[in-house]
Amino acid sequence: MYALTFSRFGGPDVLEYREVPDPQLLPGTALVEMEAIGLNFADVYRRRGDYHLVGQPPYIAGYEGAGRIVALGDGDTRFQIGDRVAFADSPYAQAERVCVPFDHLIPLPREISSETAAALLLQGLTAQYLLRDSHALSAGQTVLVHAAAGGVGLLLVQLARLQGARVFGLTSSETKARAVEAAGAEVLLYTQPWVEQVLTRSGGVDVAFDAVGTTLLQSFETVRTGGHVVFYGMAGGNPPLIDPRMLMDTSKRLTGGDLWNVLTTPQERRARAAALFELVSAGTLNVHIAARFPLSQGAEGHRLLESRQSIGKVLLLPDSPE
Repeated sequence: MYALTFSRFGGPDVLEYREVPDPQLLPGTALVEMEAIGLNFADVYRRRGDYHLVGQPPYIAGYEGAGRIVALGDGDTRFQIGDRVAFADSPYAQAERVCVPFDHLIPLPREISSETAAALLLQGLTAQYLLRDSHALSAGQTVLVHAAAGGVGLLLVQLARLQGARVFGLTSSETKARAVEAAGAEVLLYTQPWVEQVLTRSGGVDVAFDAVGTTLLQSFETVRTGGHVVFYGMAGGNPPLIDPRMLMDTSKRLTGGDLWNVLTTPQERRARAAALFELVSAGTLNVHIAARFPLSQGAEGHRLLESRQSIGKVLLLPDSPE
């Protein structure tokens, strides 16, 4: 099979589309013929060498995708060959075929395409747990969403609006602002005095969702006394240290969040995914695909994602047979 690989750390130029052995089918796993692969910043960080990688090069990045089961290991009867499935947390996804543990597989409803699943799952499950587990959002609350035109951001805006919240969405350009506004947010630009604007228009938000990191102190400025900041990413760099005395003096809260702490069982993973699929099927949650690249041109997908010019999700698609 062919896969997008790298043997040294660096920029997109280190990526190589090359032939590698098929993954070994183990008991409790399924071999999935990939139809769509989600590209995430975690893949960029791994390629750069910011994350520890197990094994020896050539490495295959990727954790998210969708396709059809073409072979089954022993030990499970929940799936059959030909079943359409997706996953958000199984390694080596940037390849034509991936060996995925049964517990990580999510059945796809007929109306959900592989592209939609690969564009939705990781970011959608993240946005969902932010509003369910990190901060139990209530109707009428005010919300600030950083990086609102990104994969998580656009879904977070929509889900918060569906729950009856007023949402301010921060983004970096007028082009992205149009997408954020269409998702239901009141748009703010990072190039403007956004802290002052949030305070003027809201009096202080109930919760700020910060995936930038370097903006964490500014996020605290935007929340009301007794408000809440949820920190879940470092797209802009490492966050500053937070003085707990500030939290005490302002009665503000800081919560960290990681999706893998809530996807603890197969049942939880599938139930949460099913709730997202229902919203998409009903037309109340829109999945934005920024661009599609053949897997052989995956380096271009990495470049687009790193440029921070994309709106929504970047997908990699296995090359068509000649």
